[in-house]
Amino acid sequence: MTGVDHNAKVRAYRKGLWAEIVAALWLLFQGYWPVARRYKTAHGEIDLVCRRRKTLVFVEVKYRGAAEDALLALKPAQLQRVHRAAEIFLQAHPQWAGLDARIDLFVLAPKKTPIHVKNLV
Repeated sequence: MTGVDHNAKVRAYRKGLWAEIVAALWLLFQGYWPVARRYKTAHGEIDLVCRRRKTLVFVEVKYRGAAEDALLALKPAQLQRVHRAAEIFLQAHPQWAGLDARIDLFVLAPKKTPIHVKNLV
């Protein structure tokens, strides 16, 4: 036995998927149009890619039991991976190259209003 709770991993994965859907819908109502979801690269994954006016937004979604925990969950190394993945996305999709780009954090916690932190980099 490895000590890994498979059911806990499955629940966490499902919560993550749910959080990404909630974030995408919330952002859509704020005028952000979805471009990609769960974009995978060799350097990491981007949860959401959205466009709002002349800006392409790479969104990292975090769901935790407390909003404070979710705000602290994005570590510098992970932010760097998102940044590298965003560069790869732009290279692979030159149609978006003329837009401004930024990385945002979208935080969800039970019974709390979502928090959208813009322009982390």
